[in-house]
Amino acid sequence: MKKIVLGVSGSIAAYKAAHLVRLLVKEGAEVRVLMTESATAFIAPLTLSTLSKNAVLTEVSTEAGWNNHVELGLWADAYLVAPATANTLAKMANGLCDNILTAVYLSARCPVFVAPAMDVDMWRHPATQANIERLQTHGVRVIPVGYGELASGLVGEGRMAEPEDIVQHLRTALASGRALQGQKALVTAGPTYEALDPVRFLGNHSTGKMGIAIAEALARHGAEVALVLGPTHLRPQHPNVRVVPVVSAQEMYEACAALFPESRIAVLAAAVADYRPQTVATTKIKKQDGIARIDLIETVDIAAQLGRQKRADQLLVGFALETDHEEANARAKLERKNFDFIVLNSLRNEGAGFGGDTNQITILRRDGTKTAFGLKPKSAVGEDIAQEIIRWVNPNRL
Repeated sequence: MKKIVLGVSGSIAAYKAAHLVRLLVKEGAEVRVLMTESATAFIAPLTLSTLSKNAVLTEVSTEAGWNNHVELGLWADAYLVAPATANTLAKMANGLCDNILTAVYLSARCPVFVAPAMDVDMWRHPATQANIERLQTHGVRVIPVGYGELASGLVGEGRMAEPEDIVQHLRTALASGRALQGQKALVTAGPTYEALDPVRFLGNHSTGKMGIAIAEALARHGAEVALVLGPTHLRPQHPNVRVVPVVSAQEMYEACAALFPESRIAVLAAAVADYRPQTVATTKIKKQDGIARIDLIETVDIAAQLGRQKRADQLLVGFALETDHEEANARAKLERKNFDFIVLNSLRNEGAGFGGDTNQITILRRDGTKTAFGLKPKSAVGEDIAQEIIRWVNPNRL
């Protein structure tokens, strides 16, 4: 760890910030502390400035705050808000900028972490959970809350994670920040459109959101990503993701076949059509022509083709969207296509599947093990899949 900005908001857990700063400094980090006005009622800025050996900023409107709030967001290797109250999470989620913590957050180009702290009912409230979900879609990483006795006297979830756990979380996350440096990755995303005539096509409801999230997660960890993207208006924002636009399954296969030999990692997240019309009309088919049937033929099986070509040093990841016998069907596909692991999601799970901003997945591995995840924003799901890939590529990392 190098340069850490620590934002402290107004929770009783703010007293733990002193221990947190000491641990970060002990790790070799340079720490700059920000505090909301209400946080200063729980712990003195002088305490944190003494421990961090840097001045503590508490207001944007002062000369020091005004001159530094943008610079700090560019300086930091990580921005940690701990404790993060329900009020601060709400402001961050909605882009409000009325204190030094939120001003620096909106300027930050580094990874952002929050360690929530509040009472159990505040934590469980739908508004708080919606704010957490929105922050995750913005790429903010949420350090899980603890369970135990709270300041109100109630027992439940909502305690800020212990400083030692927060430091370990940062250590692991930042250590993997360039874990895929120098690796080339191929990701497919979006639908394919199979033409019936110059106007109509056979397609599906995929938007490409999940594949784009995976591509961006891999790029954040240093990979050079080629995203073979079917017809969708969505585009990745990360500069290390190169888009290769395609329309049909054949075009997607040809792009993948060209890119796969030089790729260490391949993630096949696209919803590729299984069939295409045997013949494509050269002019628009008129209703009065009375089409009785459309003859279909199979499209190229991209996963099977790449699976047959896969070298021992390559990782091939597949997806299975199922409606029944989910795990059995996914495991059969894993073996049949020679995947190293497969990502299963079920249309039976509310909030999963095409079009939405959330997904719920289970990762199934060749050794028979699996990891099931709860419903999350697709950006967070992309990070979960990236972490699984990192463990495969770098098995000796933390």
